[in-house]
This record gives sequence, C-alpha cells and structure tokens, in this order.
Amino acid sequence: MDTTAPIADFDAPAAPTPAPAPASSSALPDASASEAVAADRLGASAARERTAVLEELIRTDPGQFRVLTGDRPTGQLHLGHYFGTLHNRVRLQNLGAELFVIIADYQVLTDRDVADNLTTYVEELVLDYLAIGVDPARSTIFTHSAVPALNQLLLPFLSLVSVAELNRNPTVKDEISHSRQSAVSGLMFTYPVHQAADILFCKANLVPVGQDQLPHLEVTRTVARRFNDRYGNGSTVFPRPDALLSSAPLLLGTDGTKMSKSRGNALTLAADADETARLIKGAKTDAERHISYEPATRPEVSSLLLLAALCQGRTPEQVAADIGSAGAAALKRTVTEAVNEYLAPIRARRRAYAQDRALLRRILREGNERANAVADATLAEVRTAMNSHY
Repeated sequence: MDTTAPIADFDAPAAPTPAPAPASSSALPDASASEAVAADRLGASAARERTAVLEELIRTDPGQFRVLTGDRPTGQLHLGHYFGTLHNRVRLQNLGAELFVIIADYQVLTDRDVADNLTTYVEELVLDYLAIGVDPARSTIFTHSAVPALNQLLLPFLSLVSVAELNRNPTVKDEISHSRQSAVSGLMFTYPVHQAADILFCKANLVPVGQDQLPHLEVTRTVARRFNDRYGNGSTVFPRPDALLSSAPLLLGTDGTKMSKSRGNALTLAADADETARLIKGAKTDAERHISYEPATRPEVSSLLLLAALCQGRTPEQVAADIGSAGAAALKRTVTEAVNEYLAPIRARRRAYAQDRALLRRILREGNERANAVADATLAEVRTAMNSHY
C-alpha cells in the first residue's frame, strides 16, 4: 500500500459512480436502489470474472493500481493466508503497483489474550511480511493505532451504513461465532466499516482477498459510493475498490474446517519442518484409499492435494495421479515434502530478520510516517467535502 503517487489517477479500474444525491439529504442513501446496490455487490463468480479483467490491466499498466491489504496481529501467518493473499501482495509490489500493508492492531482489542502481548504479535507479522518478500523500500507497512486520521474516518463512514446492514454481514457473523465471547463489542460489530476506512484512507482501488472477505469489501464499496453521492458535489472523492481473488481463495485446516489461527488448525509460515510434518500427519482425510481431486465430495483430501500442487507449481489432478492408490499416508508424505521444500527459503529469511528487532521497529516507524501523510491529506479532503473546516 504505497503512499507516494498521486491518488486522483486510481479511479480508472473501479465501476462508474452514480450521479450524486442532493447534498442536503440527511437520511441514509436508498439501499434498495437496485442499480447502485448491484454495482457494490461482489458475488464470487462476478468477482472472479472481474479478476480476469484486472489481471490484464495489471499486466499492461500496474502503476494505475493502489493496493491495500493487511492482517490483524493475532499470531503468525499461515499457508491459507499465503496462498489466499500474501503471494499476491508480493507479486503486485514487484510488478510496480503501490502496496500498503496494514497491521490492524486496533481490531484485536476485542481479544484480551492478544492485546496483552500485542508488541510481540505485531513484530511477528512484520517478520512474516519481510520473509515472504514485502520490501519496505517499495511498500508501506504500518499499524492502525499510529494513524489517527485513518481512524477518524470511521465516524463519518458509520453514518453511511445501517445497523441492519452490519448485522447481516456474513463475515462478521463468522468472526463472532468463533470469538468465544459471551457478548459482542461495538468494535467487533463495526469491523467492516473500520476496514472501509483502512482501504479508503489511501484511496486504494485494488484489494487482494480470499473469497470469504468479499462481504467486507462490498461494505467498502457501499461506503465509497454513498460518501460520493452525499458529499462529492459531482466529483468522486473515493474510488470503489475491486477485489482481486487468488487462485486458491480457501484452504482447509488440518481438522477439515477453514484454516485459521484462532482454530489451531493452521500450518504457519514460521513452523519448522518437524512441526509441519506432525501437523500434516494428523490432518483429516477419509477412508477411501484411492486419492482423487474431488472438492465437492472429498474436501479434506482435495485441500491437501491443492496445497501440494500450489507448492509444486502443478495441478491437484497431477499430484493425485502420482499418488494413485497409495492412500492417505502417501498423500501426507507428498504434502509434507512439498510444503517444507517450498517454505525453506521463507523460513531462512525469517530467522535472519528475527535477529534484528531494531530493524523491525524502524520499518514500522517509517511506514507509519508515510501512512500518516496520506491519511492526513485524505481527511483534509473529507472535511472539505463535508464542509467541516472551522
């Protein structure tokens, strides 16, 4: 999520903005206006079709894209993160797109165990980013809490969405169901709007995501459209960002459910070879000895095949054909070897960076400075649009 290029040019890939509503309107924009709502909707099939178009645009002119992506500091990143979005970040950076990577430390205040060890978790994220190839000389790594102007955008953005819209967000429902908390805080409930502020503070127009994050990005697009309608006075203040889906938006964890740090079923980037082998050995499969790639009927086996294929640069069908009727044990050996070979250079870089904690803090300090400059400029523009300069 780079911060240096002019922002006005980043609206090109987004869908056209509807004509602005009267500036005097105080009610929420009409969420039932079918044409506008459809423009914000990001179904999986439509997002994948759009991704193919975006990939061509990226190949021809990567500099027109400003990318916002990031993670909550709740533990080490895993292979689901890597193949879902992390490798896309590095690819986009290397092609020449602007890259902003946010460490969403404010969004873990709902988790006391994490909040009590936040410095460690933040540094672990920075280590993972550096190990996979995020270059702080070309990209901006920063934290929520260090960018006040970004967080100030949350208030006007919240005025643009209804409680009902937040309540039916499926990603929030999933986060709440796995949070193991007896009550839902306002912070957790407003995650999608906070993410809208994360994305729009730098006027990002491209967000690499897994399929499960599409509902959050839909909220961002809605916020951008409604702000433009209400306050734009005929101009586009914010672009409506596109989702860039990866080729592997969802990998299952070792228990057969979505791979997640909070569920304890993840293969982390930082795990050593022996730990990786142990976790894969215990992964859930099925009773059928012949190995085949059938995601609909054999999800656990197919996810392992997909993981090996991604690490080897092959198709899951090719991996399955090699294993044949050798059974789950052979499948797990194949996956273990593929993962450990793929992660070996990443783990080596991570160990090297871990020797210099001062470097990690300097990278964050410089990234925070760059992010603040962008956020201050955006907030000034927002205040002008809202006629709130006093």
